[in-house]
Amino acid sequence: MNELLTELALRHGVPGAQLAIWRDGLLLTAETGEEEAGSGRPVTDATAFPLGSLTKPFTATLAALLVADGDADLDEPLSEQLGELRAGPQFTLRQVLSHTAGLAANTAELPPGTTRARWLARHAAELAVHEPGAAFSYSNPGYLIAGRLVEEITGLDWTEAAHSMLLRPLGHDAAAPTASGHLVRPDAAPRPIQEQSVPPLEDPAAGLRASARDLAVFGAAHLGLGPGAALLDAATARSMREDVTAGLAVDAYGLAGGWGAGWSWYGPWFGHDGTGDGAWSHLRANPSTGTVVALTANGSTGARLWESLLGRLGETGLEVGDHPRDPGAGESVPAPTGCAGLYVNGDWSCRAQAAGDGELLLSVAGAAPVRLVVGPDLSFRTPSDGGSRAAMPYLGRFLRDPATGDVDRVQITGRLCVRQQ
Repeated sequence: MNELLTELALRHGVPGAQLAIWRDGLLLTAETGEEEAGSGRPVTDATAFPLGSLTKPFTATLAALLVADGDADLDEPLSEQLGELRAGPQFTLRQVLSHTAGLAANTAELPPGTTRARWLARHAAELAVHEPGAAFSYSNPGYLIAGRLVEEITGLDWTEAAHSMLLRPLGHDAAAPTASGHLVRPDAAPRPIQEQSVPPLEDPAAGLRASARDLAVFGAAHLGLGPGAALLDAATARSMREDVTAGLAVDAYGLAGGWGAGWSWYGPWFGHDGTGDGAWSHLRANPSTGTVVALTANGSTGARLWESLLGRLGETGLEVGDHPRDPGAGESVPAPTGCAGLYVNGDWSCRAQAAGDGELLLSVAGAAPVRLVVGPDLSFRTPSDGGSRAAMPYLGRFLRDPATGDVDRVQITGRLCVRQQ
Protein backbone atom coordinates (compact mmCIF):
# COMPACT_ATOMS: atom_id res chain seq x y z
CA MET A 1 0.00 0.00 0.00
CA ASN A 2 2.84 2.42 0.76
CA GLU A 3 4.33 1.98 -2.71
CA LEU A 4 0.96 2.54 -4.39
CA LEU A 5 0.19 5.64 -2.32
CA THR A 6 3.66 7.08 -2.97
CA GLU A 7 3.34 6.47 -6.71
CA LEU A 8 -0.04 8.19 -6.93
CA ALA A 9 0.97 11.10 -4.70
CA LEU A 10 3.98 11.79 -6.91
CA ARG A 11 1.85 11.59 -10.06
CA HIS A 12 -0.60 14.16 -8.75
CA GLY A 13 1.91 16.41 -6.99
CA VAL A 14 0.46 15.80 -3.52
CA PRO A 15 3.12 16.47 -0.85
CA GLY A 16 1.70 14.04 1.73
CA ALA A 17 -1.12 11.50 2.07
CA GLN A 18 -2.54 8.71 4.22
CA LEU A 19 -4.59 5.66 3.27
CA ALA A 20 -6.49 3.44 5.70
CA ILE A 21 -8.50 0.33 4.80
CA TRP A 22 -10.65 -1.67 7.24
CA ARG A 23 -11.30 -5.08 5.73
CA ASP A 24 -11.97 -8.55 7.10
CA GLY A 25 -11.57 -7.24 10.63
CA LEU A 26 -8.11 -5.77 9.99
CA LEU A 27 -7.03 -2.14 9.73
CA LEU A 28 -4.21 -1.48 7.25
CA THR A 29 -2.59 1.94 6.88
CA ALA A 30 -0.10 3.60 4.54
CA GLU A 31 1.59 6.99 4.64
CA THR A 32 3.76 8.96 2.26
CA GLY A 33 5.41 12.34 1.92
CA GLU A 34 5.69 15.31 4.25
CA GLU A 35 3.36 17.26 6.49
CA GLU A 36 4.60 20.38 4.73
CA ALA A 37 6.55 20.34 1.49
CA GLY A 38 10.26 20.80 2.16
CA SER A 39 9.91 20.61 5.95
CA GLY A 40 11.45 17.17 6.37
CA ARG A 41 8.61 16.21 8.73
CA PRO A 42 7.24 12.89 7.47
CA VAL A 43 3.55 12.08 7.45
CA THR A 44 2.84 9.34 10.04
CA ASP A 45 -0.32 7.37 10.72
CA ALA A 46 -1.17 9.89 13.47
CA THR A 47 -0.73 13.09 11.43
CA ALA A 48 -3.99 15.04 11.35
CA PHE A 49 -5.25 16.50 8.08
CA PRO A 50 -7.89 19.23 7.62
CA LEU A 51 -11.16 17.39 6.95
CA GLY A 52 -13.22 20.24 5.52
CA SER A 53 -16.79 19.04 4.99
CA LEU A 54 -15.97 15.52 6.15
CA THR A 55 -16.50 17.14 9.55
CA LYS A 56 -20.24 16.99 8.89
CA PRO A 57 -20.72 13.24 9.56
CA PHE A 58 -19.06 13.77 12.96
CA THR A 59 -21.51 16.56 13.81
CA ALA A 60 -24.39 14.40 12.54
CA THR A 61 -23.17 11.53 14.73
CA LEU A 62 -23.07 13.78 17.80
CA ALA A 63 -26.68 14.73 17.07
CA ALA A 64 -27.58 11.06 16.56
CA LEU A 65 -26.09 10.15 19.95
CA LEU A 66 -28.36 12.74 21.54
CA VAL A 67 -31.34 11.32 19.64
CA ALA A 68 -30.47 7.81 20.87
CA ASP A 69 -30.41 9.14 24.45
CA GLY A 70 -33.84 10.70 24.00
CA ASP A 71 -32.51 14.26 24.29
CA ALA A 72 -33.28 15.23 20.67
CA ASP A 73 -35.61 14.09 17.91
CA LEU A 74 -34.79 13.64 14.22
CA ASP A 75 -38.29 14.29 12.95
CA GLU A 76 -39.97 16.88 15.13
CA PRO A 77 -39.55 20.61 14.34
CA LEU A 78 -36.21 21.91 15.52
CA SER A 79 -37.98 25.05 16.71
CA GLU A 80 -39.35 22.89 19.55
CA GLN A 81 -35.82 21.82 20.52
CA LEU A 82 -33.83 25.03 20.04
CA GLY A 83 -35.06 28.33 21.38
CA GLU A 84 -33.32 30.51 18.79
CA LEU A 85 -35.45 28.92 16.06
CA ARG A 86 -38.89 29.61 17.53
CA ALA A 87 -39.44 32.63 15.30
CA GLY A 88 -37.72 31.13 12.26
CA PRO A 89 -38.57 28.62 9.52
CA GLN A 90 -39.93 25.19 10.44
CA PHE A 91 -37.73 22.19 9.64
CA THR A 92 -36.49 19.03 11.34
CA LEU A 93 -33.09 17.83 12.45
CA ARG A 94 -33.17 15.07 9.82
CA GLN A 95 -33.79 17.70 7.12
CA VAL A 96 -30.91 19.80 8.42
CA LEU A 97 -28.50 16.87 8.42
CA SER A 98 -29.59 15.74 4.93
CA HIS A 99 -29.46 19.23 3.33
CA THR A 100 -33.21 19.20 2.64
CA ALA A 101 -34.24 21.89 5.17
CA GLY A 102 -34.25 24.61 2.50
CA LEU A 103 -31.45 26.58 4.15
CA ALA A 104 -28.98 29.00 2.59
CA ALA A 105 -25.74 27.61 1.17
CA ASN A 106 -23.24 29.67 3.14
CA THR A 107 -22.83 31.77 6.24
CA ALA A 108 -22.47 35.52 5.90
CA GLU A 109 -19.24 37.08 7.18
CA LEU A 110 -19.58 37.79 10.88
CA PRO A 111 -17.41 39.60 13.45
CA PRO A 112 -14.73 37.39 15.05
CA GLY A 113 -15.84 35.85 18.32
CA THR A 114 -19.51 35.55 17.38
CA THR A 115 -20.98 32.53 19.17
CA ARG A 116 -23.27 30.08 17.41
CA ALA A 117 -26.08 31.00 19.83
CA ARG A 118 -25.78 34.70 19.00
CA TRP A 119 -25.41 34.02 15.28
CA LEU A 120 -28.54 31.87 15.20
CA ALA A 121 -30.60 34.30 17.31
CA ARG A 122 -29.75 37.10 14.87
CA HIS A 123 -30.04 35.27 11.57
CA ALA A 124 -32.55 32.41 11.96
CA ALA A 125 -35.26 34.22 10.00
CA GLU A 126 -32.89 34.86 7.06
CA LEU A 127 -31.81 31.27 6.52
CA ALA A 128 -34.81 29.91 4.60
CA VAL A 129 -34.32 30.05 0.83
CA HIS A 130 -36.38 26.98 -0.24
CA GLU A 131 -39.41 25.16 1.14
CA PRO A 132 -38.29 22.62 3.78
CA GLY A 133 -38.37 19.04 2.56
CA ALA A 134 -38.88 19.96 -1.10
CA ALA A 135 -35.37 19.85 -2.55
CA PHE A 136 -31.75 19.01 -1.83
CA SER A 137 -29.52 22.06 -1.46
CA TYR A 138 -26.15 21.75 0.28
CA SER A 139 -26.02 24.01 3.34
CA ASN A 140 -23.19 24.84 5.70
CA PRO A 141 -25.44 26.92 8.02
CA GLY A 142 -27.52 23.80 8.62
CA TYR A 143 -24.55 22.21 10.35
CA LEU A 144 -24.00 25.31 12.46
CA ILE A 145 -27.57 24.76 13.66
CA ALA A 146 -26.82 21.10 14.40
CA GLY A 147 -23.67 22.16 16.26
CA ARG A 148 -25.68 24.68 18.25
CA LEU A 149 -28.18 21.95 19.21
CA VAL A 150 -25.29 19.82 20.50
CA GLU A 151 -24.10 22.74 22.61
CA GLU A 152 -27.57 23.46 23.99
CA ILE A 153 -28.17 19.86 25.08
CA THR A 154 -24.70 18.92 26.33
CA GLY A 155 -23.68 22.24 27.84
CA LEU A 156 -20.34 21.85 26.05
CA ASP A 157 -18.79 23.87 23.26
CA TRP A 158 -19.14 21.89 20.01
CA THR A 159 -15.37 21.27 19.82
CA GLU A 160 -15.32 19.92 23.37
CA ALA A 161 -18.29 17.70 22.63
CA ALA A 162 -16.71 16.34 19.42
CA HIS A 163 -13.50 15.39 21.20
CA SER A 164 -15.00 14.02 24.41
CA MET A 165 -17.95 12.15 22.86
CA LEU A 166 -16.40 10.96 19.59
CA LEU A 167 -12.73 11.51 18.83
CA ARG A 168 -11.28 10.48 22.17
CA PRO A 169 -13.34 7.26 22.44
CA LEU A 170 -12.26 6.39 18.88
CA GLY A 171 -8.57 6.74 19.81
CA HIS A 172 -7.80 10.08 18.15
CA ASP A 173 -4.52 11.65 19.26
CA ALA A 174 -5.37 15.26 20.11
CA ALA A 175 -1.65 16.14 20.31
CA ALA A 176 -0.85 14.88 16.80
CA PRO A 177 0.77 17.37 14.38
CA THR A 178 -1.39 18.78 11.58
CA ALA A 179 -0.46 18.69 7.91
CA SER A 180 -0.57 21.94 5.95
CA GLY A 181 -2.67 22.28 2.83
CA HIS A 182 -0.89 23.01 -0.47
CA LEU A 183 -1.76 24.64 -3.74
CA VAL A 184 -0.49 22.19 -6.36
CA ARG A 185 0.62 23.85 -9.60
CA PRO A 186 1.60 22.10 -12.84
CA ASP A 187 4.68 24.25 -13.41
CA ALA A 188 5.96 25.01 -9.90
CA ALA A 189 6.54 23.45 -6.50
CA PRO A 190 3.51 23.02 -4.22
CA ARG A 191 2.83 26.17 -2.23
CA PRO A 192 2.00 25.60 1.47
CA ILE A 193 -1.17 27.16 2.87
CA GLN A 194 -0.43 27.85 6.50
CA GLU A 195 -3.94 28.47 7.80
CA GLN A 196 -7.33 27.06 6.88
CA SER A 197 -9.93 29.75 6.19
CA VAL A 198 -12.74 28.11 8.22
CA PRO A 199 -13.74 30.52 11.02
CA PRO A 200 -14.40 28.94 14.44
CA LEU A 201 -18.12 29.68 14.03
CA GLU A 202 -18.25 27.13 11.19
CA ASP A 203 -16.31 24.36 12.93
CA PRO A 204 -19.35 22.01 13.05
CA ALA A 205 -19.48 22.17 9.23
CA ALA A 206 -15.80 22.02 8.32
CA GLY A 207 -13.42 22.51 11.24
CA LEU A 208 -12.11 19.09 12.29
CA ARG A 209 -8.64 17.66 11.71
CA ALA A 210 -8.01 13.91 11.80
CA SER A 211 -6.00 11.12 10.21
CA ALA A 212 -7.11 8.51 7.68
CA ARG A 213 -6.80 5.97 10.51
CA ASP A 214 -9.25 8.06 12.58
CA LEU A 215 -11.64 8.18 9.63
CA ALA A 216 -11.48 4.43 9.05
CA VAL A 217 -12.16 3.71 12.74
CA PHE A 218 -15.05 6.20 12.64
CA GLY A 219 -16.52 4.54 9.54
CA ALA A 220 -16.12 1.09 11.10
CA ALA A 221 -17.93 2.30 14.23
CA HIS A 222 -20.95 3.11 12.03
CA LEU A 223 -20.87 -0.52 10.89
CA GLY A 224 -20.69 -1.78 14.48
CA LEU A 225 -17.06 -2.83 14.04
CA GLY A 226 -13.70 -2.04 15.63
CA PRO A 227 -12.85 -0.11 18.78
CA GLY A 228 -15.84 2.21 18.34
CA ALA A 229 -18.38 -0.60 17.86
CA ALA A 230 -20.25 0.32 21.05
CA LEU A 231 -20.44 4.01 20.15
CA LEU A 232 -23.71 3.80 18.21
CA ASP A 233 -26.48 1.25 18.43
CA ALA A 234 -27.32 -0.42 15.11
CA ALA A 235 -30.78 1.14 14.79
CA THR A 236 -29.43 4.68 15.21
CA ALA A 237 -26.65 4.07 12.69
CA ARG A 238 -29.14 2.70 10.14
CA SER A 239 -31.45 5.65 10.69
CA MET A 240 -28.64 8.06 9.82
CA ARG A 241 -28.07 6.26 6.53
CA GLU A 242 -31.68 6.38 5.30
CA ASP A 243 -31.76 8.19 1.94
CA VAL A 244 -34.26 11.06 2.16
CA THR A 245 -33.65 12.44 -1.34
CA ALA A 246 -35.44 9.69 -3.30
CA GLY A 247 -38.56 11.20 -4.86
CA LEU A 248 -37.52 14.82 -4.39
CA ALA A 249 -37.92 17.09 -7.40
CA VAL A 250 -34.27 18.12 -6.92
CA ASP A 251 -31.88 15.46 -5.61
CA ALA A 252 -28.15 15.48 -4.77
CA TYR A 253 -27.08 15.77 -8.42
CA GLY A 254 -23.35 16.23 -8.92
CA LEU A 255 -22.41 15.12 -5.41
CA ALA A 256 -23.81 11.66 -4.69
CA GLY A 257 -26.56 9.21 -5.54
CA GLY A 258 -28.51 9.92 -2.36
CA TRP A 259 -28.25 11.52 1.08
CA GLY A 260 -29.14 10.66 4.64
CA ALA A 261 -28.55 12.31 8.02
CA GLY A 262 -24.89 13.19 7.55
CA TRP A 263 -24.03 10.48 5.04
CA SER A 264 -24.15 10.46 1.25
CA TRP A 265 -24.65 7.32 -0.87
CA TYR A 266 -22.49 5.98 -3.69
CA GLY A 267 -24.17 2.77 -4.84
CA PRO A 268 -23.82 0.25 -1.98
CA TRP A 269 -21.30 2.48 -0.18
CA PHE A 270 -22.02 5.45 2.10
CA GLY A 271 -19.53 8.14 3.07
CA HIS A 272 -18.58 11.77 2.60
CA ASP A 273 -15.88 13.91 1.00
CA GLY A 274 -14.19 17.01 2.32
CA THR A 275 -12.09 19.76 0.85
CA GLY A 276 -10.24 22.53 2.63
CA ASP A 277 -7.63 25.04 1.58
CA GLY A 278 -5.25 22.79 -0.36
CA ALA A 279 -6.47 19.55 1.26
CA TRP A 280 -8.87 16.71 0.47
CA SER A 281 -10.34 13.87 2.52
CA HIS A 282 -12.55 10.93 1.56
CA LEU A 283 -14.38 8.21 3.49
CA ARG A 284 -16.41 5.25 2.21
CA ALA A 285 -18.03 2.34 4.09
CA ASN A 286 -19.89 -0.70 2.78
CA PRO A 287 -22.48 -2.14 5.20
CA SER A 288 -22.75 -5.40 3.21
CA THR A 289 -19.05 -6.28 3.33
CA GLY A 290 -17.92 -4.42 6.46
CA THR A 291 -15.25 -2.61 4.42
CA VAL A 292 -14.07 0.96 5.02
CA VAL A 293 -11.67 3.03 2.88
CA ALA A 294 -10.29 6.45 3.91
CA LEU A 295 -7.84 8.84 2.26
CA THR A 296 -6.37 12.14 3.37
CA ALA A 297 -4.20 14.34 1.14
CA ASN A 298 -2.58 17.72 1.71
CA GLY A 299 -2.67 18.91 -1.90
CA SER A 300 -5.33 20.70 -3.96
CA THR A 301 -5.22 17.77 -6.41
CA GLY A 302 -6.18 15.27 -3.73
CA ALA A 303 -9.48 14.48 -5.47
CA ARG A 304 -7.57 13.31 -8.55
CA LEU A 305 -5.37 11.17 -6.31
CA TRP A 306 -8.55 9.66 -4.86
CA GLU A 307 -9.96 8.83 -8.28
CA SER A 308 -6.69 7.21 -9.36
CA LEU A 309 -6.59 5.23 -6.12
CA LEU A 310 -10.11 3.89 -6.65
CA GLY A 311 -9.14 2.75 -10.13
CA ARG A 312 -6.13 0.86 -8.79
CA LEU A 313 -8.13 -0.67 -5.93
CA GLY A 314 -10.71 -1.79 -8.46
CA GLU A 315 -8.01 -3.69 -10.33
CA THR A 316 -7.47 -5.74 -7.14
CA GLY A 317 -11.19 -6.51 -6.83
CA LEU A 318 -12.03 -3.80 -4.28
CA GLU A 319 -14.66 -1.70 -6.07
CA VAL A 320 -15.26 1.40 -3.95
CA GLY A 321 -18.36 3.49 -4.58
CA ASP A 322 -17.90 7.04 -5.80
CA HIS A 323 -19.63 9.78 -7.76
CA PRO A 324 -17.61 10.89 -10.81
CA ARG A 325 -16.38 14.46 -10.57
CA ASP A 326 -15.03 14.53 -14.12
CA PRO A 327 -17.44 12.68 -16.45
CA GLY A 328 -15.26 13.49 -19.45
CA ALA A 329 -16.45 14.28 -22.93
CA GLY A 330 -20.13 13.66 -23.60
CA GLU A 331 -22.78 14.84 -25.99
CA SER A 332 -23.00 18.63 -25.99
CA VAL A 333 -25.52 21.05 -27.44
CA PRO A 334 -25.65 24.83 -27.91
CA ALA A 335 -26.84 26.31 -24.63
CA PRO A 336 -30.46 27.50 -24.73
CA THR A 337 -30.65 31.30 -24.52
CA GLY A 338 -33.01 30.98 -21.56
CA CYS A 339 -30.18 29.77 -19.32
CA ALA A 340 -28.44 33.15 -19.06
CA GLY A 341 -29.10 35.10 -15.89
CA LEU A 342 -28.25 35.68 -12.24
CA TYR A 343 -29.02 32.84 -9.81
CA VAL A 344 -29.02 33.37 -6.04
CA ASN A 345 -28.97 31.26 -2.88
CA GLY A 346 -28.82 33.53 0.16
CA ASP A 347 -25.69 35.65 -0.27
CA TRP A 348 -24.12 33.06 -2.60
CA SER A 349 -24.69 33.51 -6.32
CA CYS A 350 -23.61 32.59 -9.83
CA ARG A 351 -24.17 34.22 -13.20
CA ALA A 352 -24.56 32.56 -16.58
CA GLN A 353 -23.76 34.67 -19.64
CA ALA A 354 -24.30 33.97 -23.33
CA ALA A 355 -21.00 34.20 -25.22
CA GLY A 356 -22.11 33.73 -28.83
CA ASP A 357 -22.21 30.63 -31.03
CA GLY A 358 -24.34 28.88 -28.43
CA GLU A 359 -21.64 29.08 -25.75
CA LEU A 360 -22.31 29.89 -22.14
CA LEU A 361 -19.97 31.28 -19.48
CA LEU A 362 -20.48 30.80 -15.76
CA SER A 363 -19.11 32.92 -12.93
CA VAL A 364 -19.44 31.38 -9.45
CA ALA A 365 -19.33 33.58 -6.35
CA GLY A 366 -17.76 36.44 -8.31
CA ALA A 367 -14.89 34.36 -9.75
CA ALA A 368 -13.69 34.75 -13.33
CA PRO A 369 -16.14 33.26 -15.88
CA VAL A 370 -15.47 29.74 -17.18
CA ARG A 371 -16.90 28.10 -20.30
CA LEU A 372 -19.61 25.49 -19.89
CA VAL A 373 -20.18 22.32 -21.88
CA VAL A 374 -23.96 21.82 -21.81
CA GLY A 375 -25.70 18.48 -22.38
CA PRO A 376 -29.11 17.82 -23.93
CA ASP A 377 -30.65 17.47 -20.45
CA LEU A 378 -29.28 20.90 -19.42
CA SER A 379 -26.59 19.33 -17.26
CA PHE A 380 -23.20 21.01 -17.61
CA ARG A 381 -19.55 20.77 -16.73
CA THR A 382 -16.51 22.97 -17.16
CA PRO A 383 -13.92 21.58 -19.58
CA SER A 384 -10.93 19.81 -18.07
CA ASP A 385 -7.79 18.56 -19.76
CA GLY A 386 -7.88 15.58 -17.39
CA GLY A 387 -4.24 16.12 -16.46
CA SER A 388 -2.91 14.70 -13.23
CA ARG A 389 -2.50 18.19 -11.78
CA ALA A 390 -5.57 19.82 -13.33
CA ALA A 391 -8.37 21.33 -11.28
CA MET A 392 -11.57 19.32 -10.94
CA PRO A 393 -14.39 20.65 -13.14
CA TYR A 394 -17.64 22.15 -11.94
CA LEU A 395 -20.64 19.87 -12.36
CA GLY A 396 -24.19 21.17 -12.36
CA ARG A 397 -27.45 21.52 -14.22
CA PHE A 398 -30.08 24.06 -15.15
CA LEU A 399 -33.63 23.25 -14.05
CA ARG A 400 -36.95 24.23 -15.61
CA ASP A 401 -40.10 25.44 -13.89
CA PRO A 402 -42.50 22.47 -14.25
CA ALA A 403 -45.41 24.86 -14.88
CA THR A 404 -43.88 27.17 -17.51
CA GLY A 405 -40.93 25.21 -18.88
CA ASP A 406 -38.67 28.22 -18.34
CA VAL A 407 -35.23 27.77 -16.79
CA ASP A 408 -35.66 29.14 -13.28
CA ARG A 409 -32.94 27.44 -11.17
CA VAL A 410 -29.38 26.18 -11.37
CA GLN A 411 -27.78 23.50 -9.20
CA ILE A 412 -24.01 23.58 -8.85
CA THR A 413 -21.81 21.79 -6.31
CA GLY A 414 -25.08 20.72 -4.72
CA ARG A 415 -26.26 24.30 -4.08
CA LEU A 416 -29.65 25.16 -5.55
CA CYS A 417 -29.87 28.76 -6.74
CA VAL A 418 -33.03 30.56 -7.90
CA ARG A 419 -33.03 32.84 -10.94
CA GLN A 420 -33.50 36.55 -10.28
CA GLN A 421 -35.78 38.46 -12.64
